[in-house]
Amino acid sequence: MAENNISKQFYGYLWAYILVALSGCLGNVVDGIIVGNLISEDGVSAINLSQPITQFIFTLHLLINAGAGMLVAYALGKNNISEARRFFTHALTLSTGLGLLLTVFGGLLFPMQTAHLLCDNEQIMPLAEDYMQVLLIGNPAFIIMWGLSTMVGVDGSPKLVSTAVIIDNAVNLLLDIVFIQIFDWGITGSSAATVVGHLVGIAILLSHWRKPENRRLRLQFGGGGLMASWRRIVSQGAPLALASICLTLLLFSANKIVLSTTGRTGIFVFALCMNLLQVYNLFLSGTCQTLQSLGATQVGKGDAGGVKTVIDKGLRFITVAMVVTCALVWIYPQGIAKLFGCDEPDMLAQSNHALRVFALSFIPFCYIYVLMIIYKLYSHHRMALFISFALSLTVIPVLWFMAKLFPDAIWYSYLIAYIIEAAIIFFLHKRNHIEFRLKQSK
Repeated sequence: MAENNISKQFYGYLWAYILVALSGCLGNVVDGIIVGNLISEDGVSAINLSQPITQFIFTLHLLINAGAGMLVAYALGKNNISEARRFFTHALTLSTGLGLLLTVFGGLLFPMQTAHLLCDNEQIMPLAEDYMQVLLIGNPAFIIMWGLSTMVGVDGSPKLVSTAVIIDNAVNLLLDIVFIQIFDWGITGSSAATVVGHLVGIAILLSHWRKPENRRLRLQFGGGGLMASWRRIVSQGAPLALASICLTLLLFSANKIVLSTTGRTGIFVFALCMNLLQVYNLFLSGTCQTLQSLGATQVGKGDAGGVKTVIDKGLRFITVAMVVTCALVWIYPQGIAKLFGCDEPDMLAQSNHALRVFALSFIPFCYIYVLMIIYKLYSHHRMALFISFALSLTVIPVLWFMAKLFPDAIWYSYLIAYIIEAAIIFFLHKRNHIEFRLKQSK
């Protein structure tokens, strides 16, 4: 009976968090499709070159809200409402403060310098600069939207999260077309549409607190311990945030290496591959957020069987999702390129090969990422921390090596790097005699 209840909760959280992931990644995919068809292939490349900014913003969310979400889940599992409110309040204030700092420095004071750091191609630069500035100015909407989605889901309203994210993305899609084609704002309109969509999503999530029964989590100021609370939040979210900041460095380095090695055609093809990764991330992020929220609740209860049930279901789901996604890409890779407005023969030819290689490459990536969450749940913090660093940083030297010595095979860099990392993790797991046993949380 308990297992059936966990199963029901698992899929409720899973689909809610998959829709939450849409808020984090589908905005870029939708932007890319519309920009590719209404502006140019270079517009798609400009959006991809802005990905390090989006990933950095997402890193701030993970550092604060993913860590706080686990702490809130632990507290609710123990029925410690006061502690849950305290972590919720401190996470929200920290998210807002860091978002505003990034708005001032990145979006208002140094927007041109930021764009030049990420793009040095004269043909793509104007588009990249316009897109990035609006993204930086509106970044608090991203962090708060993702943060509230996490907290509302943990507080027992995953359906409201689903509704908010669906409407968020619908607004983004609609305003993309309105701002670009009707208002003639160009690529700036695409970025602005994403920000407005998040603001609408935030308004919907705030309705969670209109009902008295949904007020377990509310703002609770005072009581001291602010710095200690922030330290616990950051410490809890550090492995995921480190993985994300390493991914930010990877996106930055990969864009630089691919652009210098393969030029304008190659960076567009690479943009398609990164959009494919966004599709994988929909399922990966949903699975990992479910493992964190529902799995952490079972840890808080001391239910070892419940934790194992959540993990088993997560692994089965991510396996099916990857197999189906990979098969679709292999059957018709050219359709993805055409979806983004590509009609140049050279770009189409390179896209066919690169997309198929990347579809395979992301399979070990997804398993390694899920494994990091499992290590975290079982309190193997060192292994989780190692994976956080290695998950992306392993790719950078391999990519550089392939670009220098085997430029024609540069698309295999990710697959080679993840296979190497999987072998290292297996070796460390066996050498350290690691076992997955539930430990009593402090």
